[in-house]
Amino acid sequence: MTPRCLRTLLIFSTVLLSLSAHAAEEQNNLITWAGCGITKKAFMKELAEAYTKKTGIEVKLSGGGATRGIRDTVKGKVMIGGSCRMSLPGADKSELYANLHPVAWDALAIIVHPTNPVNNLTMKQVRAIYTGKITNWKQVGGPDAPIHLYVRRGKISGVGYAIRQYVFQDSNMDFVTDRKYVVRSSGPLEKAAEKDPYAMGITGVSSARKRKVKIIAFDGKTPTYEHVASGQYGLYRPLYLVTSPHPTREVKDFIAFATSDEGRRIIRENGTVPYKDAPKLMSKMLIYGFDVK
Repeated sequence: MTPRCLRTLLIFSTVLLSLSAHAAEEQNNLITWAGCGITKKAFMKELAEAYTKKTGIEVKLSGGGATRGIRDTVKGKVMIGGSCRMSLPGADKSELYANLHPVAWDALAIIVHPTNPVNNLTMKQVRAIYTGKITNWKQVGGPDAPIHLYVRRGKISGVGYAIRQYVFQDSNMDFVTDRKYVVRSSGPLEKAAEKDPYAMGITGVSSARKRKVKIIAFDGKTPTYEHVASGQYGLYRPLYLVTSPHPTREVKDFIAFATSDEGRRIIRENGTVPYKDAPKLMSKMLIYGFDVK
């Protein structure tokens, strides 16, 4: 190899090393997060902003649902995931390798249009609506009009899986509704309850509070912060941050921040119950087969 070629190779190698170092430096200043829309709306935006202000590290947020949050994290597509369900290795083996860190408690909220006069539904009534035995609002004290039951597509979405576990104790339960009311995510479901006077759906209370919908009581209790924290409201589940089996230092630091006193304060200020604020709920979750770790 000629001296000129050697010089060219040396310069090229130096440039590559410089670019690699620059990319690594940029990577150290960026954490990518994707997953459950309810978790994102509940507290992630505020948590991410506070962390960036504290450390200078940007936290880039994307949606995609709980399944994406778990699987994309394990596959290394994002650094941290958000999930409102436990990992389900039976659905996809990759989920076996996900580490779930519980950070908050969320309630499942029954939502309807703001003009709907119905204020409460019992467990028996909810089961009957989801199985097609009750199809008219008149049957539960409302107007003489059909119930438009909006549900999430698939059976392993965070909300869909939780409803099946809590209400039916059957993760394979089929919901009875018209195909036109089957939606891709919680966002369209919540929007439907804002616009459709005969709509009904179940979503996370943390995101429902930020919509123009009516949240009705379940078995006589509304999903207030106090009712969720005390366990008086029966439909609640953990919200998780997801990491790969071998998270980086940056990821570990963010998880530590989210569960610290400062992180818990931010979660609390957004009306969501920090996981460590309600230790009594942990043992109750085991009844439904959730791995709360």
